[in-house]
Amino acid sequence: MAEMDDSIMNNLKRLDELSPFEFKELLIKLASRSSEKIMLNAGRGNPNFLALEPRYAYLQLGKFALSEAERHFGYMGNLIGGHCEKDGIEARFEIFVRNHWEERGTRFLNSAVSYVRDYLGLSAGDFLCEMVQGYLGCDYPSPPRMLPLAEQIVKRYLLKEMGAGYDLGYSIVEETQLFAVEGGTGAMAYLFESLKANHILNPGDKIAIAVPIFSPYLEIPRLDQYRLEIVEVRASPKLGYQIPDDELDKLKNPEIKAFFLVNPGNPTAVKLERSVLQKLKEIVEAGRRDLIIITDDVYATFADGFKSVYSVLPHNTILVYSFSKYFGATGWRLGVIALHRCNVVDELIASLPEEIQEELDRRYETITPNPRELKFIDRLVADSRNVALRHTAGLSTPQQVQMVLFALYGLMDEKEIYKDAVKRILRRRYRALYRGIGLRPGENPNYTYYYTILDMEELSERLYGKEFSEWFMEKFPPEEFIMRLAEEAGVVLLPGRGFEVPHPSARVSLANLREIDYLSIGRTIRRILDEYYEQFMKEKGV
Repeated sequence: MAEMDDSIMNNLKRLDELSPFEFKELLIKLASRSSEKIMLNAGRGNPNFLALEPRYAYLQLGKFALSEAERHFGYMGNLIGGHCEKDGIEARFEIFVRNHWEERGTRFLNSAVSYVRDYLGLSAGDFLCEMVQGYLGCDYPSPPRMLPLAEQIVKRYLLKEMGAGYDLGYSIVEETQLFAVEGGTGAMAYLFESLKANHILNPGDKIAIAVPIFSPYLEIPRLDQYRLEIVEVRASPKLGYQIPDDELDKLKNPEIKAFFLVNPGNPTAVKLERSVLQKLKEIVEAGRRDLIIITDDVYATFADGFKSVYSVLPHNTILVYSFSKYFGATGWRLGVIALHRCNVVDELIASLPEEIQEELDRRYETITPNPRELKFIDRLVADSRNVALRHTAGLSTPQQVQMVLFALYGLMDEKEIYKDAVKRILRRRYRALYRGIGLRPGENPNYTYYYTILDMEELSERLYGKEFSEWFMEKFPPEEFIMRLAEEAGVVLLPGRGFEVPHPSARVSLANLREIDYLSIGRTIRRILDEYYEQFMKEKGV
């Protein structure tokens, strides 16, 4: 068995001070030491798959947009273009489609325009003009919150995937408003800043966080500018990482101002069951109507029959969604914050003491003559540019255009061909990993299979029995095992401890490597565990 050097052991002792992503950088350095090894980095959730058709459509839209721009200033020799003209744009688009029919992306783009007009009931001319101007990037985003038709289309896609619709006694689609932002992490940064600026979350306040969870979400509330007290609402591994009733009951405490969760989870890759959502709804309606719920649902599209907290408690919930994982678009930085027109944050702001209201009046008086009528979602937009620069706020228009094409691709995929293909990729990788280990994988209808958690205690017991498992867990911290994987085999995993996983574990991302690589990772895990088992048998004198 290879021995780790002193510098590695020193880093091992510092693990309690490191986030999983800082630890990952150490593992990457270890895995990169030998030029003879191929590094298999299963530590990051960036997918290696992506949606092609909406990207091809983006290219074709670009050609059409440039042809529209070239209609102006012809006397300058096509050096300078102009803005979109709505008059006659539909006819010009039809000519463009005929001339480019055999080029990939054109048919989808043409179908998308028809879908917008015939199914969504929006003006095709307005849509084309908004998309052309947006692609050219020749205007500030207007309104800064989100382009008008882009918002209408994206929220229909979003609420379809969130399991929401017309089943709540009113149209949640019509009552939902979006703020287009730079991915899910941008959304979280804006939310925390604006909730603090509006005195909804103040230093010393308690917020509940559903754990295990994406580790930066544990770190943000502890920063000096927030200094929030965290109350953990812990999901149970014995219940398949569902949240037990007694943990949800913590939310009955009126001192808890907000409840923050990722659903489906990271690293658990499990969606919350309907019974958990119903229990949460009962708690809110029975006495916690003032509770703010922030849910990050980026993995929703990978779960079967998903239903968001927002679809159950729209009045209390701020919904964050990113297009990064499902469409393979992490580099595009595309996300939205969704808020119901009638939401708890606006009510809490309206109930603030007069001296704080006057302070907020001064904060927002330069952008509106009636600051107290300014909705929280519009405060978010203003706060994202330190209020004074609100007129330059908003996600860039080319980004919004690609977001719209992704959303239309999801809406128009009624047979869920793309969705099923992506799910099939993840499930095959999951099974390959366990095939390499030599164990039958567990199946769960709530899994997304985007990640999997390797419970080292359970794994070692299933392979070699309880006695070995107890010896292994007592003698070797799981971080040492993870570091051996990196140094000896070039395999990078993340420790579960940094995500508040309650047992010794490692998180494997199933999104970013080939199926054969996960088979190799499984075999490597088995080989190293075999070596530990040989050491165990030698110590026993067998």
